[in-house]
Amino acid sequence: MNLPRFYCREALSPGAHIELPEPVARHAVRVLRLPPGAPMILFDGRGGQYLAHIERIERDRVMAVLASWDEIERESPLSITLVQALQAGEKMDFTIQKAVELGVRHIVPVESRRSVLRLAGERAAKRVAHWQGVVASACEQCGRNQVPLVAPLEKLENWLARPAPGAVRLMLAPDAEQTLVDLPPAKEVQLLIGAEGGLDPQEMIAARQAGFVGVRMGPRILRTETAGLAALAILQALWGDFREG
Repeated sequence: MNLPRFYCREALSPGAHIELPEPVARHAVRVLRLPPGAPMILFDGRGGQYLAHIERIERDRVMAVLASWDEIERESPLSITLVQALQAGEKMDFTIQKAVELGVRHIVPVESRRSVLRLAGERAAKRVAHWQGVVASACEQCGRNQVPLVAPLEKLENWLARPAPGAVRLMLAPDAEQTLVDLPPAKEVQLLIGAEGGLDPQEMIAARQAGFVGVRMGPRILRTETAGLAALAILQALWGDFREG
């Protein structure tokens, strides 16, 4: 039986008695209806996981006891950073959730010239915090014990100005001559995906000047919420852990 998994931001340790964070407690008791004594898995995002059980329930408070620590990891040997231009509606949540399931290591939201969604200041900070919650929930579901970080939102041109030594930089371009299969294997990749309508021509030029190489994926034009996820799956199949039996 698969035990329910919960992310706790505070550092955990074997034998500790802890109060579950309010969202975790609410989900465990009100949604899953777990009783005292129910076993679960807890992880703090720093690697590994803990077998635990509910010690007692006091109204809205849920106390748990941590038992043994398991160093199990489900991280891909391929480190992928998804640089995703802002998407409208719920597309961004969907993309981030599925990217985590597909093993992405870092997520960098950027504002591009063709982004329909515009965020700044407190709204941007709140949205990034929301996306971090989406990441944590995805890790609970897919079994990852290391929680990818969502970088602060910034303009694409500002992000491109910073170097990335050692990383292979890729962006999708329908008119590119080479495909992902044509590239030599890599251990670290930065994947740039545009918003609705793709990247602006000037952004494409700036990206190439920053070391990004254009690649294509077949003859069809993919939507922004499809393109990045398809590329992530291909990269994991070529160079990551999708090759494992």
